[in-house]
Amino acid sequence: MFEDEIRFLRKMSKRQLAQQVLNFLMIVSSALMVWKGLALYTNSESPIVVVLSGSMEPAFYRGDLLFLGMPDEPVRVGDICVFKISGRDVPIVHRVIKLHDERKTGKQYILTKGDNNQVDDRGLYNPGQHWIHKEDIIGKVKGFLPE
Repeated sequence: MFEDEIRFLRKMSKRQLAQQVLNFLMIVSSALMVWKGLALYTNSESPIVVVLSGSMEPAFYRGDLLFLGMPDEPVRVGDICVFKISGRDVPIVHRVIKLHDERKTGKQYILTKGDNNQVDDRGLYNPGQHWIHKEDIIGKVKGFLPE
């Protein structure tokens, strides 16, 4: 399967091989720097995400790229947010449908729902959890690139 590539690598001198490895490492480190730069600029741990389900159709379809930002402004009803549920790896992209602000603590309680879903997301949250909080939000959708 890779016999030709292995033969090609064996014909290279140590200097040529080292140069190829360094070129590869430069490409990987450049990509990581761009990613980290975007994360700092957008104030989001993940500045770009891919839509994985059809729960937000017709707004977004599977495979669409979403560009996120995390502005200092509060979350509002109608915002499309990407959030993570503690203990789960896959982020969820849904719209905010209800808010509750607690005056004493200033904490914001957020309820979400996929545009294409019949019910809100309380069934997706952890058992006993009825709301998410701003700390759970990775970012708000600022733009998208269709598949």
